[in-house]
Amino acid sequence: MRDNQARARTGILRPFAAPVTTDPRIRVDAAHLRGLESAATSLQFLPRVRAGSVLSGRHASHLRGRGLDFEELRDYLPGDDIRSIDWKVTARTGTPHVRVYTEERDRPTLLLVDQRMSMFFGSTLNMKSVTAAETAALTAFAILHQGDRVGGVVFGDDSIAEFKPVASRRGVDAFVAALARANAALGPENIIDNPISVNQPLEAAARIAGNNALVIMISDFDGIDEKTRTLIGGIAQHNDVILGLVTDPMARAIGDDIDLVISDGTLQAPLNTQSAKVLRSVTQASAERLAGILEFERRLGVPVLPLDAGEATLPQLRRLLGVNTSRP
Repeated sequence: MRDNQARARTGILRPFAAPVTTDPRIRVDAAHLRGLESAATSLQFLPRVRAGSVLSGRHASHLRGRGLDFEELRDYLPGDDIRSIDWKVTARTGTPHVRVYTEERDRPTLLLVDQRMSMFFGSTLNMKSVTAAETAALTAFAILHQGDRVGGVVFGDDSIAEFKPVASRRGVDAFVAALARANAALGPENIIDNPISVNQPLEAAARIAGNNALVIMISDFDGIDEKTRTLIGGIAQHNDVILGLVTDPMARAIGDDIDLVISDGTLQAPLNTQSAKVLRSVTQASAERLAGILEFERRLGVPVLPLDAGEATLPQLRRLLGVNTSRP
């Protein structure tokens, strides 16, 4: 069952009304997201990742890291790696010469962040939209502190905001402010006739990223199709891609002892979770979506970060990236 077609909520039937709340588990503002900066310095999205990171091991070869720039050709000196000898120049001059390369000064990172209505759901701790926004902010600040450029694409049901990668605090602040605006716009009263598909921000990423960038998409990947696979595969040919799959605990196990209400944004109806047939259909729909993303991982070789809206964002990011969780 697609979340933007059937938005499950607990409670009684009543007309939708946008709640006024400052609960950061439901909505986050720019101040909250900026407050995550100090914690972000412990995170790392480099190819030489920690052994405990989900990006290490079988995925290490898929993270290219920064490229190399040719700096100079000089005489061979004791201790130089013989693999850097330029044999053609050595043969022409009669003396050993080596080619010297330096790592590129920075590397662009592009963050694609889903703030559509399908993300405005949470059964345990956070709304999925909050987990996505916090993950994106933490990642943006971590990339900035690495000295790399960071930009992004923030998309809701009816808007897309694009930010070209820059290595400046002003750029990250603008990105974070857009995240907060998109998150604040979410509400159960939103009715969008033709919501933006997950493919549109991917098309924007393909245009902006170019080559040798790190592209991280944080979403529940509602509405994926074969075109989604093609777009991700095309981006991954020339860039590193990480998929941050945001799920809610209810997507993995829906209890039969709760009252749910589903809605298309206008009409509401109770969902009988005590019916084995209904429960099986809803569970199967959730499982199929998860399987589709994991298939991307298998077929395209792109790592998937499993992000759980039922757990605080920072601790699980630290665990996923192999950071010592005993740090404050």
